Amino acid sequence: MKLQRKNRLRATALGALAVSGALVLTACGSDDNTGSTGGSGEKTNAASNIKCDDAKGQLLAAGSTAQKNAMDLWVKNFQAACAGTEVNYQAIGSGGGITKFNQGQVAFAGSDSALKPEEVAESKKVCKGGQGINLPMVGGPVAIGYNLEGVDDLVLDAKTLAKIFDSEIKKWNDPAIAKLNPDAKLPSTSIQAFHRSDESGTTQNLGKYLNTAAPADWKYDPKSKSWPAKGGQAANGSSGVVSNVKGTDGAIGYFELSYATANDLNTVKINTGAAAPVEATTENASKAIAAAKVTGKGKDLALSLDYATKAEGAYPITLVTYQIACDKGNKAETLPTLKAFLNYAVSEEGQKVLEEADYAPLPAEIATKVREIVPTLS
Repeated sequence: MKLQRKNRLRATALGALAVSGALVLTACGSDDNTGSTGGSGEKTNAASNIKCDDAKGQLLAAGSTAQKNAMDLWVKNFQAACAGTEVNYQAIGSGGGITKFNQGQVAFAGSDSALKPEEVAESKKVCKGGQGINLPMVGGPVAIGYNLEGVDDLVLDAKTLAKIFDSEIKKWNDPAIAKLNPDAKLPSTSIQAFHRSDESGTTQNLGKYLNTAAPADWKYDPKSKSWPAKGGQAANGSSGVVSNVKGTDGAIGYFELSYATANDLNTVKINTGAAAPVEATTENASKAIAAAKVTGKGKDLALSLDYATKAEGAYPITLVTYQIACDKGNKAETLPTLKAFLNYAVSEEGQKVLEEADYAPLPAEIATKVREIVPTLS
């Protein structure tokens, strides 16, 4: 069952482009470090079309663990194409990344949630003459992964999830879970709910979903990046949560879909009120992201997602992960590499490599806006 599910996820990942309409297929990446100069004078890698321009030296970044697998792909391809560059991304959580960015320790931060007003204000101390802006780079579903012997297909809704993560539902054969899964043989196993110990945009996105879709059962601050509920067990980063869920019968947790796929974990289907429960796939996440609205001003492209969607096939627990950079006031020595790397990440080629990693590429309209803004960073 798990192998069939994994193959199905891979197949839906390949179909994500048709939903988002974001990409046109381009040449594959290469480890060839030879560069050539295009007609516009830009230094490019002949095989991959990655534009290196004046990129050189080390680029430090930190933040979201949800985007780590995407970053690993981008960094590998970028460094192979652009000789003499090194992109060092520390996956320490969105909150930690924003802190490092606002302290001037990194050139950009990865975050699964947009900057808060107070964080924007703080960024002005580092971004001389400018401020930190949110640049969407990739999307994907926040999977609810579980490990329950004998149960390979599980449906939950917002109300039930809220009570599980708030320690109100403690057994897998609870009547509320049984009602949603009439054909499942649910054991009396105790539920072991795992959450993030670090400040996390993934935590915040889950909280926004629960607070929006089940407000009577999840009354915590939806803006919090720290885990707000009582009980449960904490683990550091998405890797820590998925490791504990995989190793514990009766466990449940939340993490970006690629972590579930890589660890061959089953994921919960969400009863949203649509005709059928919705599976956590990149295709279903793309349906939700395509309806997102830009709420940022100027060069800021912060997005607002509809966590209460009942649209057919739209997976509601979806995040858009951002790279946060200064619109003005970037350090002169790292600016060329920053722009070249972000240009690659949001390019058609950079988005294409996400297909196999269970991420949802940006919808065309949003990707186009990011591509227009990155070259203007100064």
